[in-house]
Amino acid sequence: MENNPFIKKWRKGLRKIALVYPNAYASGVANIGLQYIYAYLNSLENCICERFYLDIHNCLRSFESGTPLSDFDIALFSLQFEEDYFNVVKILKESGFKGLKIAGGPCAMINPKPIAKYFDAFVIGEVENSRVLDVIAEARSVEDLECEGVWLKEGKVKRIYPKRLDFYLRRQIIADNVFGRCLILEIGRGCIRRCRFCVVRQIYSPPRWRDLKLLIDTAEDYKGVVDKICLVAPSTLDHPRAKELIARLIEMGFLVSPSSTRADKLDEETVELLVKGGLRSLTIAPEVGSDKLRDILNKGLSEEHILNAVEIGKEKGINSFKLYFMIGLPNESFEDVKEIVRLVEKIKSLKVEVSVSINPFVPKPHTPLQWCSYTGIERVEDGLKEIKRRREYLIKELSKICEVNVESVERFAIQTILSRGDEDVSKLLEAKPSLRLAKKMNLTRYLEKIPLDSELPWDFIDHGYKKERLIKEFIQAVWSE
Repeated sequence: MENNPFIKKWRKGLRKIALVYPNAYASGVANIGLQYIYAYLNSLENCICERFYLDIHNCLRSFESGTPLSDFDIALFSLQFEEDYFNVVKILKESGFKGLKIAGGPCAMINPKPIAKYFDAFVIGEVENSRVLDVIAEARSVEDLECEGVWLKEGKVKRIYPKRLDFYLRRQIIADNVFGRCLILEIGRGCIRRCRFCVVRQIYSPPRWRDLKLLIDTAEDYKGVVDKICLVAPSTLDHPRAKELIARLIEMGFLVSPSSTRADKLDEETVELLVKGGLRSLTIAPEVGSDKLRDILNKGLSEEHILNAVEIGKEKGINSFKLYFMIGLPNESFEDVKEIVRLVEKIKSLKVEVSVSINPFVPKPHTPLQWCSYTGIERVEDGLKEIKRRREYLIKELSKICEVNVESVERFAIQTILSRGDEDVSKLLEAKPSLRLAKKMNLTRYLEKIPLDSELPWDFIDHGYKKERLIKEFIQAVWSE
């Protein structure tokens, strides 16, 4: 059941636009950017926009009226995760959609080349306060889509974004989403941190924060509608008035949950506020077990910060902690992997409940570590063999002391290929994904270390940074050893 759905009646002559989220409803309805697009298009006199989700009619019929996707004039696909590409291809094939196909979202902003074959155009950036949605609503052909921020599959493109977040979607759809049934307050975009593995620092730069008054006024509209507010940003506690915001929302009677926290921001006052706001568990991302590797990642976090955050949390009544780690990083040794176990044992010794999630590292485009090999070892076969050994070790040792999930090496290898590949990767998308098939198609070369002087598939996107600066940072991080 949704609160505030945007229902618009069909009538002859309306441009029919499908907003397609090729994944689950719970995550799609939690995306404020998609809610904005949906509301804006429906506010236009000449348009009707309806939503499509993978777990509702298999994305083949709309959420609102059950209208077939093939009946729409334009399909806007949101590419949030590379693995959704397989869903996209299946949806397009099964629906028989013949209209204009346009994609946007973070994957389009990172590297649309692997999925380019299936679309007419890509939106590169954030559409608020731009002409893009108006241009799309009027478009009858690919040529009509020519606009700043739209890549028509040739030449270069510059990312678009609103320089100020002085607006907010005041009428938000409230539903059971990945954060629970809540109002979602996006308090900022971009990140002030400079973690070398994270693509957010580049594709959502510069960091921008929403004004406290705007956020409070928006929350005021939902008193009596929801009990909980989820604060969303890459690092929510970095908002310059985060504590004041949380305190004000609690005073208004809301439970408050941040989408992310950093251990170095969890002082006694902050944790006390979060507990008062209903928080019962804390998620911390040490990323690695050793301070040496955290320095390579430029995480800006020490073991002391992590242990201190757990101790404060326990003191204030939090007894459950989730920890996120990565393996397969550049300059990682087996001893570094053992350090993950040692750190988890230290945290467990504080008499708290711990669960651990570990992913193989994906060297993302537009980051200083984009030139690294998958697994951190130059020869692909050796790297895959070694990272599987490290994975098995972590499962064996950590399962003795806590709940642990270590993601598949093959799955993240495919994700790396989809993230760093060129247009030839499209041939993988119509098959059941496997590393064996990728090798047969000569696509595992995208797992290899990339020479610094190489032209990269995503170099055509201007995100406002100089490639030379990333090279300098890569050399400083990886070759400083």
